[in-house]
Amino acid sequence: MSHRIPEPVEVVDYDPAWPNEFERLKSRALGVLGGLAVAVEHVGSTAVPGLAAKPVVDIYVVVEDVPVAIERLAGLGYAHEGDLGIPGREGFAWPAGEPRHHLYVCARDHEGLDEVLRFRDYLRAHPEDARAYGELKRGLAERHRHDRDAYAEGKTSFIEGVLVASRQ
Repeated sequence: MSHRIPEPVEVVDYDPAWPNEFERLKSRALGVLGGLAVAVEHVGSTAVPGLAAKPVVDIYVVVEDVPVAIERLAGLGYAHEGDLGIPGREGFAWPAGEPRHHLYVCARDHEGLDEVLRFRDYLRAHPEDARAYGELKRGLAERHRHDRDAYAEGKTSFIEGVLVASRQ
């Protein structure tokens, strides 16, 4: 059962501790997944130096066998929540006692993985676009503090534009 509680949308300045938190969480996951993990990626806004973000580290774990990964991660206290609306990507509630973070598991051929990585890599390479994205997110968080869906929807056209630009 999930322990997620709806919280107001909060966007904060970049925290240089986020990469270290990712590494800690990555090590924990790899401790139970071992060779089953093909790759572990820090994604989302906390993965882009200097970018304002919700203070929640997002992690994608690419695995050889999704059902076995789900079973092993349960041993760390990760509660499987299904695909959370994105087929091919399995989401988890973070373990009790751990800081809030999002862990997702997908197979190597997950179609959405490429877009997530291209978006992150584009913003890492284009700090002016990352800055504009941060400003957009701050404004959306102020306007839609208690409406996560509206906040997410407000980012859609910017994200789509970056994905188009990242293909060029």
